Amino acid sequence: MRTHLSLPLPTIIQGGMGVAISNWRLARTVSQLGQLGVVSGTGISRILASRLMDGDTSGLMRHALAKFPLAEPVQNILIRYFIPGGKALDEPYKSQPNPTLNPPKFLDEITAIANYVEVFLAKENHNGMVGINLLEKIQLPNLASLYGAMLAGVDYVLMGAGIPTQVAGILDRLANHEPVSYRLDVEGAGSDDIRIHFDPERIFPGITKLLGKLKRPKFLPIISSTSLAQALIRRSEGTIDGFVVEGPTAGGHNAPPRGAIKLNDQGEPIYGDKDIVDLEKMKQFGLPFWLAGSYGHPKQLKRARDAGATGIQVGTAFSLCDESGMETELKKQVLQQVLMQEVQVFTSPNASPTGFPFKIANVPNTMADQDLYNSRKRICDISLLRTIFKDSEGVINYRCAAEPVEDYLAKGGKVEDTVGRTCLCNNLIATAGFPQRRKDGYVEVPIVTFGDDLGTISQFIKPGQISYTAKDVVDKLLGVLPNETHSDS
Repeated sequence: MRTHLSLPLPTIIQGGMGVAISNWRLARTVSQLGQLGVVSGTGISRILASRLMDGDTSGLMRHALAKFPLAEPVQNILIRYFIPGGKALDEPYKSQPNPTLNPPKFLDEITAIANYVEVFLAKENHNGMVGINLLEKIQLPNLASLYGAMLAGVDYVLMGAGIPTQVAGILDRLANHEPVSYRLDVEGAGSDDIRIHFDPERIFPGITKLLGKLKRPKFLPIISSTSLAQALIRRSEGTIDGFVVEGPTAGGHNAPPRGAIKLNDQGEPIYGDKDIVDLEKMKQFGLPFWLAGSYGHPKQLKRARDAGATGIQVGTAFSLCDESGMETELKKQVLQQVLMQEVQVFTSPNASPTGFPFKIANVPNTMADQDLYNSRKRICDISLLRTIFKDSEGVINYRCAAEPVEDYLAKGGKVEDTVGRTCLCNNLIATAGFPQRRKDGYVEVPIVTFGDDLGTISQFIKPGQISYTAKDVVDKLLGVLPNETHSDS
């Protein structure tokens, strides 16, 4: 199998924006331009199922599925989800089992295969590098997701939203198709070691003999402080190959401010000097690092390189390009509003069920509209962001601050934790163009997230045009650097 060892380190990492905004098409394009294209693995099994239920009009999902090494689990997925010609518009998407401590075999199958499909399509017929982005905060699907991506030859794994000390060692073992386990963050569990398990041979019998040893991808944790980098170097169960250093101006989830949380006049968390990463200390670790959070400008790339960084990670600049996975009409609407300077970004301290700050753009007809927020009946049916907890009787259970309040309280949750929470799972899947339709006719509403440097998007649009491509972004960002950074290796 092709290795990535001879390839240069990328100058630009295209951010892994979920759900499916960083899709295979965007990652493939960036990869072919000689940079690191990244697919988002978050919620990707729901995306694969939805694409199949919409008829897979391009045939590309079935093309990638046909390349999977084993036919039987693929047939199980096609039988359950593929609808020739697509489902009726007023029909809901079929549900999937919720992730739990003991997932059904089918859930592990479709999770692994969906990640395989996304990486396979991103890598097909070229030699560029492709990475996958996952969240430590969403622990239950991660083992199957990592394995599926590795079956497709993924070159990099990027993971943030937590302290991913276990991942590097898991990559080592999965490369040999060995059984792996993952220590879970469980509220109320104390020192109990509670794990989810994944055995490649149980899920995909015969896979080891069929494929032999897999390539072990490089691992880049996404961090917000030098202390976290140091902790990962000291405690990681395997090799760390570098870091993405992400500041609080990046889109999506942000790390909470260090110390007591205070809000400004707009109700946003205040970040201070303690949240500024000491880049001199980062250089002392001796590992490559990339800077993220308002680095989507050529001057910022030069600044990062001058500070000792290998390059930058950029998300917002790619989020509205032609290749991104945002629903087409929504993308057009948002881009026009951005160019007219009508979109602002608010760092919400309470929208995400995770409790992490989350950036929300004030786009009309999205969940940023308070009336639309108030009209939604609370439901948790995708359940990626649930908290695992052990109740007073020692039983493992799950709760989500965005589920019905009475359900959350019955599971021991606090009412104040439910205020302002939204179902990011359903919202972000709707943003990608696959909104769930409820029996009462309600259609899930999208939510749009950007970083604070949203206003810089206009630099990528050529005169007389109202759209731009991933190539426009890469060319513009690299234009400030010497020609050798333009390598298409």
